[in-house]
Amino acid sequence: MFPPARALAIDEHQRKRLRCLATSGKTPQQVALRARIVLLASDGVPNNAIAARLGTTRPTVLLWRARFSQRGAPGLLQDAPRPGRKKTISPAVVQRVVEATLHTTPRGATHWTTRTLAQAQGLSHMTVQRIWQQHGLQPHRVATFKLSRDPQCVEKLRDVVGLYLDPPDRALVLSVDEKSQIRALERTQPGLPLKRGRCGTLTHDDKRHGTTTLSAALCLLDGTVIGQCLPRHRSREFLRFLRTLEQQTPAALALHLIVDNASIHKSPPVKRWLTRHPRVQLHFTPTGSSWLNLVERWFREITQKRIRRGSFASVTELLAAIQEDLDEYNRAPKRFVWTKSADMILAKIDRCQAALVTHHEGRVRQRPRRIAPLRWSGEAATRGEAPRRSRQRKERGTSQRRREDFTLTSKKRPCPLPHGRPALWKGGP
Repeated sequence: MFPPARALAIDEHQRKRLRCLATSGKTPQQVALRARIVLLASDGVPNNAIAARLGTTRPTVLLWRARFSQRGAPGLLQDAPRPGRKKTISPAVVQRVVEATLHTTPRGATHWTTRTLAQAQGLSHMTVQRIWQQHGLQPHRVATFKLSRDPQCVEKLRDVVGLYLDPPDRALVLSVDEKSQIRALERTQPGLPLKRGRCGTLTHDDKRHGTTTLSAALCLLDGTVIGQCLPRHRSREFLRFLRTLEQQTPAALALHLIVDNASIHKSPPVKRWLTRHPRVQLHFTPTGSSWLNLVERWFREITQKRIRRGSFASVTELLAAIQEDLDEYNRAPKRFVWTKSADMILAKIDRCQAALVTHHEGRVRQRPRRIAPLRWSGEAATRGEAPRRSRQRKERGTSQRRREDFTLTSKKRPCPLPHGRPALWKGGP
């Protein structure tokens, strides 16, 4: 004969909640049974009598008495986790699959798939898929990056970010760039319209009717955009756009233009024009760091909302569509706000560079050697410009570009890794 069990000690609040669970019509029956077991146990009813009255067994009564003592009323609402079936794949097999995924490649391919790796390891493709999912492995995906080799990377970065976060007084900061080769594409067939359960369609093939170049300047003060479509992408057209900016902005304010390192922004005619107009100052982003130019964000807007899905029978129609979108945007402009400081960006660059030199286990670890940076002197150094790599052009006697007076003291390129000159990621902060 079992000794009589002591009555469960519960307070009034717990008793009220258990009564609600036992009498509510929305409570699952297994939860209601557990609540009745605890209520009877709190009244001092023996375990055998509780089992007989509720039509269950004594071990079940003992189980839920103990569960309530440990976890309270929330412990009655769900079952405890169970171990499940025994694992058929040993940890050694899982480790072998993970190691093969990370450190090897199949013959004749660049990466593993579930079926090729399953065939190589003697497993099913679903087993490989589950192992990849547990370890967060996705061999089918790849992310791209871009390292800037600009020797003045940090100086240009701090200059541009400083204009974003702390613009000068009595001046306008404009983010300027060109979207070249915008094609006037005419769809060969009209697409199907959008309807419930089906997206709109576009034909894959098209007819090309010419191109245009959109020059745009995004004002950081209010988000308005000054745009102009020009037939070509040359320094001559850039000068035309500079004159447009000078005419459409207040004459009492200085203009600070953030541009990239395209050759049209540094041509001799542009330099002579800037000398005659000291009101306009150019600030260059580091090479390979176009993400630092905020106007690229607006180019994304006009590309997705107006150009990509459009059908234009001529360049004239394309120009009209761009101008219509520009006017509509300027009616309610959106101001893009830069939030990352230069120190935060440089800290992320350091983390990314550290990841580049950290290889997987089993591979040879090599630290990049120091490479002497480029140095120059003469007229180019006086103007603060980087030297052009035109030694081969000089040897061939080519005079297509204006020759700079500089002296190279090192023939080695700047190192993009932490031991050389700093570098930028194209992905941005």
